[in-house]
Amino acid sequence: MEIVQKLNIPAEFFFDKVVDSVIFDIRKATGKTVSRKQLRNYEYVKQFSKDSRARIKIDKLIENQAYHFKTSTTRNAYVVQYDIRPIDEKSCEVHYTETMESFGLIQKANDFLVGMVLGFFKKRQLKKMLTMIEASY
Repeated sequence: MEIVQKLNIPAEFFFDKVVDSVIFDIRKATGKTVSRKQLRNYEYVKQFSKDSRARIKIDKLIENQAYHFKTSTTRNAYVVQYDIRPIDEKSCEVHYTETMESFGLIQKANDFLVGMVLGFFKKRQLKKMLTMIEASY
């Protein structure tokens, strides 16, 4: 999935919102408070339910430019990339990319079918989230 959206907010504001969310997620999942400087290559386990957890690794963090991470489970791996390009001091363009690799033939087939059905809704939800960040400025 790929989304490119222009936002009428500074790149710094968008990046700050994303990083604040990441730090909150880490604290909620691990009980640890980490600083921005500790985020690059940071890895943690997040428990979703009794039988579901994932390993999350922050692969790239460049101030006001990029945030990339990988979420791995026993069934698949998701790679998410936020690339932020300032247009001017009051606006930016966010390039969001998400790819998924499924493990096993049955899982691949299942993820393909579910992705076809839910892809539209997931894209719409992400665009809504970007608009909400813009509205919070």
